[in-house]
Amino acid sequence: MDVMAFLAQLLNGLAEASSLFLVAAGLSLIFGVTRLVNFAHGSLYMLGVYVAYSLVQGIGGGAVGYWFAVLAAALAVGALGALIEVCLLRRLYRAPELFQLLATFALVLLINDACLWLWGAEDLLGPRAPGLEGAIDLLGRRYPVYNLVLIAAGPVVLGGLWLLLTRTRWGRLVRAAAQDREMLGALGVNQAWLFTGVFALGAMLAGLGGALQLPREPASLGLDLRIIGDAFVVVVVGGLGSLPGAYVAALLIAEIKAMCIALGTVQWMGWTLSFSKLTLVVEFLVMAVVLVLRPWGLFGKPQSVSRAGAPIEAPLRFASRRMLACLGGVLLLLALLPLAAQAWPYAMVLAQDILIAVLFAASLHFIMGPGGMHSFGHAAYFGLGAYGAALLLKAAALPMEAALLFAPLAAALGALVFGWFCVRLSGVYLAMLTLAFAQIAWSVVFQWDGLTGGSNGIIGVWPAQWLSGAAFYYLVLILAALSLWLLRHLLFSPFGYALRAARDSALRAEAIGIDVKAVQWAAFVVAGMFGGVAGALFVFSKGSVSPDVMAVGKSVDGLVMVLLGGIQSLAGPIVGAASFTVLQDYVMRATEYWRALFGAVIVLLVLVFPQGIAGVWRQWAQRKARS
Repeated sequence: MDVMAFLAQLLNGLAEASSLFLVAAGLSLIFGVTRLVNFAHGSLYMLGVYVAYSLVQGIGGGAVGYWFAVLAAALAVGALGALIEVCLLRRLYRAPELFQLLATFALVLLINDACLWLWGAEDLLGPRAPGLEGAIDLLGRRYPVYNLVLIAAGPVVLGGLWLLLTRTRWGRLVRAAAQDREMLGALGVNQAWLFTGVFALGAMLAGLGGALQLPREPASLGLDLRIIGDAFVVVVVGGLGSLPGAYVAALLIAEIKAMCIALGTVQWMGWTLSFSKLTLVVEFLVMAVVLVLRPWGLFGKPQSVSRAGAPIEAPLRFASRRMLACLGGVLLLLALLPLAAQAWPYAMVLAQDILIAVLFAASLHFIMGPGGMHSFGHAAYFGLGAYGAALLLKAAALPMEAALLFAPLAAALGALVFGWFCVRLSGVYLAMLTLAFAQIAWSVVFQWDGLTGGSNGIIGVWPAQWLSGAAFYYLVLILAALSLWLLRHLLFSPFGYALRAARDSALRAEAIGIDVKAVQWAAFVVAGMFGGVAGALFVFSKGSVSPDVMAVGKSVDGLVMVLLGGIQSLAGPIVGAASFTVLQDYVMRATEYWRALFGAVIVLLVLVFPQGIAGVWRQWAQRKARS
C-alpha cells in the first residue's frame, strides 16, 4: 500500500468531514432548540448549491465576486429558512414528531420541484474558486488547494458557533431554550422569534455547506436526499443537539470512509476483502454500533421518555355494524372488479397495487400506532419478503406457492434480529436505528451481484400458470384481507392490550408483570412478517424486484401512508395507503411537477387535518351521531 496515497485519503476525509459538519451543525442546532426533526435540511443544502451557481454565473468578477456569491447564497437560504419557519413550522412545534417529519418531507417535494422548474433537470457544474484552482506539493503528492480551505472551514465554523453560543446574550438564550423552553417563556423571552433565528442560522449553515461544494460537485436534484441521510447519521452519532459531537462524528465517519477507499481490495488468507464497497453503508454501520453501545450518541445525554403533553388516544373499539357493512361492501366491490376489466383494464392493476400498499402500511401501523415505536426503515422487511420470494423461486427452484409461503419468514427473521436491538431504544434514536438496519440490508442486496443481481435486481419472477390474470388478483385480495383480519385480531387479544400498555406507560406495564421489551420485540417480528407478505405479493405482481424496494424512499412512502390516513385509527393505514396510491398514480400522470402538488396536499392535511383522513371522518361521524 502506498503510504503517501493513504495519507492523502486521510486529508480528503478531513475535507469531507468539514463539509458534512456544516450541514449537520445546522441540523443539530435546530433540533437542540426546537426539537424539530427537519427532513428538509438536505433540500436547503441543495438550494445553497443552486443559488451559488446562479449568483456566480451572474456576478462573476474574480475572487471577490465569487466569494460574495457564496456568502450571498448562504444568506438567501437562511432567509428562506426563516420564512419557512414563520409560515409553516411554527404551527407544528407542539405536534407529534411524526407530523413534523411529514410536513418537512412535504417541503422536500416542494423544493425539489421548485428547483426543477427554475434550473431544469440537467446537472450544473460550477466554476472552480478563483485563485484556488491548483494544487500544492504535500507529502510528495499533488493535493488540491481548495480541499485545504474546506479542511479549515469546519473548525472555523465550529469556533464561531461556540463564541456565538457562549459569549453573546442571544447564544445564552439559545442554550437556555435547549434546556427548558417552558421556563424561558415564563421569564418573558419571545420564543417564537428565538426559534426563527435558530432555524434561519441552521438553514444558513446548510446553504453555506452547499455553496462551498460548488467547485467539487454539480448542482443536481438528487443532492437533498443524499446529504440528509449522512447529516442525520452524524447528528445521531454525535448526540442530538451537540455541536462538538456533530464535528467528532463527522470526522469519525469521513475518515472511516476515506480509509475504506484507501484500502480498496485486500487479499487476506485467501479471501478477497473489498473495503471500497463499504463506503455505501459504513456510516450506517457506525451509527448502528454507536446506538447499540451508547443509545444517546457519543456526546448526547439520555433523554427521558414521556408521553406527557401528547394527545390522549381513545381506546380501540370493535367495529360498529355500519363499519362492518361498509367493509363488506368494499370487499364485494373488489371481488366484482375483474368483471369490469374489459371496460377499464387498468382498474384491476391499480386495485392490486392498493391492496399490497394497504398491507404494507398496516404492518407499519401495527408497531407505530398501537406499539408506539417509530420506524424509518420498514421497507427492509418489505424488501426481504420480495427478495426472499424471488430467490426461493429462481435460485432455490422452489414452486411459486412454496416461495410465497416461505418468503415472509425471511422478513420475520430479519425483524427478529433487527428488533432485538431496536426495542432497547426509543424516540428518534429508535427510528434512526431502524433506518440504519434498512440501509445495511439495502447495501447487501445492492452489491451482492452474484446472488441478488445487484442494481439490476432479479427479473422473471411470475406467478404459477394457474394464478395468471384475475386468479392472482383474487389471491392478493384474499391474503390482504386475511392479513388485515389477523393484525386486527392480534390488537384485541391479550398481546395487543399488553402492547398498548407498554406504549402508554412502560413503568406501569412492567409493574403488573408485562415484559415490555419482549412484547415490543414480538410486535416487531409480527410487523416484519406481514410486511414480508406484502413484499412477496409485490414481486409476483410486477415480475421483478430491485434494491429500490428497500430504499429510504419506500420507507418514507409507508410513513406517509400511515400518517395520511391517521395513526390513531385502525382504518387509518387502509385509507391512507389507498389515497396515497391513487393520488400518486393520478398526479404522476397528470403533471411533470407531481412532487410539488403532492407536497402541497400533505401540507394541507398536516395543517388542517392533523388526525388524518380517517380521523376527520370519525370526528364527523361522532358529531353527526350527537346531533
